[in-house]
Amino acid sequence: MPSDTLPGFVIIGAVKGATTWLHHQLQHHPDIFLPAPEPHYFSQDYERGLDYYRGFFSDAREGQLIGEKSADYLAHPDAARRLADVLPEARLVVQLRDPVARAYSDYKMLYRRGTVREGPERYLHPGNREQPRFLEDGLYARHLERWLEYFASEQLAVLLFEDVKQAPVPTVHRICRHIGAREHYADDIGTTPQNDSSDRFLPMGMRLALAPLKQAVRPLRGNAAFEGMRAMLARAIDYPAMTDDLRDRLRDYYADDVSRLERIIGRDLSAWKPHAEPATGAAPIARKA
Repeated sequence: MPSDTLPGFVIIGAVKGATTWLHHQLQHHPDIFLPAPEPHYFSQDYERGLDYYRGFFSDAREGQLIGEKSADYLAHPDAARRLADVLPEARLVVQLRDPVARAYSDYKMLYRRGTVREGPERYLHPGNREQPRFLEDGLYARHLERWLEYFASEQLAVLLFEDVKQAPVPTVHRICRHIGAREHYADDIGTTPQNDSSDRFLPMGMRLALAPLKQAVRPLRGNAAFEGMRAMLARAIDYPAMTDDLRDRLRDYYADDVSRLERIIGRDLSAWKPHAEPATGAAPIARKA
């Protein structure tokens, strides 16, 4: 076990921003250790203490660069302050996706889990208090402004969902350089960001019944017989569609935040706006030195 068992870098989000793909890429880097589960320490389990957190990294080999991914850190109101207290020199990575697409993907995840049961019109509006995360997690500028109160802008690397789709190899290499690792790309895990909303799933009742056995059957994943049986029982989920009207209303909802985000990260985000107007003079905002 290395002498320093805390992360040198953290992927902080966003939820449903395809961070799982980046996580898998870095897990395949021989010089990097990332635990398979998301610790959620600085968001959900901070009261469990630092020894609990260190336990996630106990399998790291001497000399490996340690990191972790917990996609809910970005939007959590206390995660930035907590992480800065423990890991003030950490290199941070955030991956952002069109906030409207992110909100709908988040909705679909909870829909297939049975947490929400009605169409997106009920949940994807600013007044919704049942699942405020659907919209609030996509207010990226608001969240990044909070993180930049605690971390220097040089510590933060921002990539977009589009970067991963259009230039996966240079994108991973850029993140490797940012976190202090040699450039490496794992061809065997594919070049497409993972989108589990298009996967086939067991019926909800069966998934709930089998939930206590989830860890026990994990070693069977990839086994031909196991996967064959699962394929026989699984089915695609028919998600309620998002209407064009709802999509337009969400574009308007996020418009101001997207404009602020352009200035923070120095990127043209016209495709995320209500009208495809080119961004002018976008430049990163100077933050904590």
